[in-house]
Amino acid sequence: MKFFLRIFLPLMLVNAIAFSSATQAGIAVVVSPDNGSSSMSKEEVARLFLKKSKKFRSGMKAEPLDQGGNDATREKFYKKVVNKQPSQLSSYWSRMIFTGKGTPPREVGNDENVINTVSNNVNAIGYIDTASVDSRVKVLLTVN
Repeated sequence: MKFFLRIFLPLMLVNAIAFSSATQAGIAVVVSPDNGSSSMSKEEVARLFLKKSKKFRSGMKAEPLDQGGNDATREKFYKKVVNKQPSQLSSYWSRMIFTGKGTPPREVGNDENVINTVSNNVNAIGYIDTASVDSRVKVLLTVN
């Protein structure tokens, strides 16, 4: 028992702390600083990323950008903002493509690629880990 307490308990504690901080990271929905929008609701963002809406509130065209297919940030975004699990999202886009009603947002890769694309395109909207936010983007919504 002493062996367990001296060896495994500290390891379990370190893992718990690491997992806790990883799960605390938030998602920031971002646009170019030149975009006229100042905030958005989760519902508005969800409608853009499901392509049920094609414009910002201002009437300006919106171009949603996705992270890579198996990215943890992407999974968290769709669960927290769009309220869809990966399998539900896949099914949704399969139906939309099959019926000719739409195609998924363009994939650009990771946080840095989203930041670069958004900062150079006033119509683009993407999501990144809150730890990646910098002056090249404007945050419209943050979700933990």
